[in-house]
Amino acid sequence: MLIVVALRWIEALTSGLGAADECALEHALRLAEQLDAQTLAVTAGPEPAEAVLRTALAAGIGDALRVDLTEDETDDGSRVARALADAIPAPDLVLCGDHSADRGTGATPAFLAAALNARQALGALSVAWDGKLLVERRLDGGRRERLAVGLPAVCSVEPADVRLRRASLPGLLAARKASITVHKALSTPDIRVIVESTRRFSPRTRRVPPPEGAEPHTRLLALTGALAEHDPPRLVHPADAKAGAAELLAYLRQHGYLE
Repeated sequence: MLIVVALRWIEALTSGLGAADECALEHALRLAEQLDAQTLAVTAGPEPAEAVLRTALAAGIGDALRVDLTEDETDDGSRVARALADAIPAPDLVLCGDHSADRGTGATPAFLAAALNARQALGALSVAWDGKLLVERRLDGGRRERLAVGLPAVCSVEPADVRLRRASLPGLLAARKASITVHKALSTPDIRVIVESTRRFSPRTRRVPPPEGAEPHTRLLALTGALAEHDPPRLVHPADAKAGAAELLAYLRQHGYLE
């Protein structure tokens, strides 16, 4: 069995892997130990992206592969998924983090499952093996569901209770000198969707009027709204989706969002 962990490289992130990727890496290591499986860590990006692969090697992953993409190309989840699928040699299980630390959409695992023609289980809280792959997911209302997932499969995991093990000193030293295979990504674009340009997320600036009052205390009260009247919170239990939508629209009209 081949277990692949797909890790997200972020140029601006200097503290190592994101929490979700660390969780996916630890799940991959635990399953590999239980099943005596081969392991492979992959990432997409330029040469600096090999830092996340060396982290995986130090933790105990058997081999590493970097798909050579530019930083701009790694912002396109569909492009990354097709490049990874072309580079990975028929995996039985692929584990990914369900979201990245750079406000990514989290769509890459679903794209990857489609590219590999594999089953998918996204947003998992835990991944275990008991004769078959068992995945636990979070549902609304504090409920959980447990799925039996056939192989091959792609699973994305939430950063839940699993923490990445501490790498040993021999592992760290060996990871620094380890040879990492580089795969040249296919240059054929996906003509169904053309990405014209990408940019970093930047929240829109909101213009706020200055507080009224001559005294600092008065201006502070105006800024905090401590003396302003607020609508008391109320808990609404609509009978169905239609009633819930009507309640939401009424609230938006009341506060001037809709006319």
